[in-house]
Amino acid sequence: MPEPAFNTTGSLLLLPVSQSLGFPLDQVNFVTCQLFALTAAFWFRLYLSPSRASPRVRHAVATTIGSAFLIFCFGWYSAHILVLVTVCYLIMVFADIDNVHKYSLVTAMGYLTACQACRAYIFNYAVPSTDFSGPLMIVTQKITTLAFQLHDGMCKKPDQLTPEQKLLAINARPSPLQYLSYNLNFLSVLVGPCSNYRDYLDFIEGGHISRRLRRLSGACNGHNGHITAPDPSPLGAVCRKLLVCSGCMLFFLVVTRSLPIRLNVEPDFVSQNSFLVRLTYAFFSVQAARPKFYFAWTLADAVNNAAGYGFSGMDGNGKASWDLIGNLNILGIETATSFKTFIDNWNIQTAVWLKTVCYDRAPRHRLALTFILSALWHGVFPGYYFTFITAIPITIAARAIRKSVRHHFLSSRGLKLGYDVLTWAATQLTICYTVMPFLLLSVEPTFIYYRSMYFHVHVISILAAVALQPKHKSRETRTSSSSSLSSVSPVQCQPDLSNNNSKID
Repeated sequence: MPEPAFNTTGSLLLLPVSQSLGFPLDQVNFVTCQLFALTAAFWFRLYLSPSRASPRVRHAVATTIGSAFLIFCFGWYSAHILVLVTVCYLIMVFADIDNVHKYSLVTAMGYLTACQACRAYIFNYAVPSTDFSGPLMIVTQKITTLAFQLHDGMCKKPDQLTPEQKLLAINARPSPLQYLSYNLNFLSVLVGPCSNYRDYLDFIEGGHISRRLRRLSGACNGHNGHITAPDPSPLGAVCRKLLVCSGCMLFFLVVTRSLPIRLNVEPDFVSQNSFLVRLTYAFFSVQAARPKFYFAWTLADAVNNAAGYGFSGMDGNGKASWDLIGNLNILGIETATSFKTFIDNWNIQTAVWLKTVCYDRAPRHRLALTFILSALWHGVFPGYYFTFITAIPITIAARAIRKSVRHHFLSSRGLKLGYDVLTWAATQLTICYTVMPFLLLSVEPTFIYYRSMYFHVHVISILAAVALQPKHKSRETRTSSSSSLSSVSPVQCQPDLSNNNSKID
């Protein structure tokens, strides 16, 4: 047998496919598992529905298939995920409930960081397909989300919680099977997304769709409604998302591979091309790097929908919406006219997690602490810290500019269109500066890129924009107060989306 073209600690069953296609074996294993998960999800919804199987059986099957995926993709390295889940369950059961959220956060983030540091600095990423950090990152989100919601439900009084926290608070510790199923179910074990424990339990027990439909009916009729129609089918939503996945895969094969990110810091490219050429290439190479994320997250969303999970209510046209745990809004990303809008539509469930465990609970410096936690969660590469620490002043600057300038362009449609085009271009170019270190990862390439793009000019612009913030603060307060008063309107009957996707402002 020939030497494996790609090292792995996972299964070698698909090595011939990997060699014939020229793709790393870990990627082939991942896509295969996700496609199998899609098939299993349809079976899970149709033949293992709550009317046919008990919650215990559904939990057990979801956990078993998810564990098999981990072993298939990562081999013995999957033990890291199982160890973390086990340790954190013991913490949840035996630790002081007043501090269970703190212990869980420190343990999960500490273990994740230790694993990432070992891979980066001890093994030097020599075996790329042993990158089990993806599932470990998702498990970390789930463990900490559950721990904070358990603390909310068992330790805090209702008046100490926000309406959202009240809705998601948990009043009893989950059983071992429930805990394992939430963390290791095959729908989200490889690439997420993270979802709330209460939503997942509703899905397993069969109340995920009917409860939202009853709330919607009761809200519209003024009483407790009763829905006799069958649950809406996710087939249309799944097909649309698979179509998006196909387009993203085609784009990756045709375009992304022809625009490598590393070319931005190649000495010959930097020395032989003008600033405008380098900036243009940076713009298109960053744009081309996104479809691989679009593919993975959209496929994961489709898998959950196929199992009947992800229903968020009825949209304005009376059609079923399946975006409860959606992780991105591609149109919102590509048309973003502000840095915040981009963040709001990118990796949505991670933004919800950061808001849940950090932003809503930090006593001060909430924005900075949230971005630092995000960097730590992503890994130990310096590029992550360059990106997220840079994002702090950029976010502040974007707020200042928007509050200082935007109202001058709202008097006519032409001015508003011009403003939107200008801010779109500024946002996308700012993303180039901010995200490039995230993609380059290391210090030296990042500094080469910064020097070639005259990053000092960018920094001066950010500082100048931040300086505008105090000047307009009083006007901003008056404006927000008056707008909040003028926005009061009679309550309307609207669909209960209940996806809790409030983002970091």
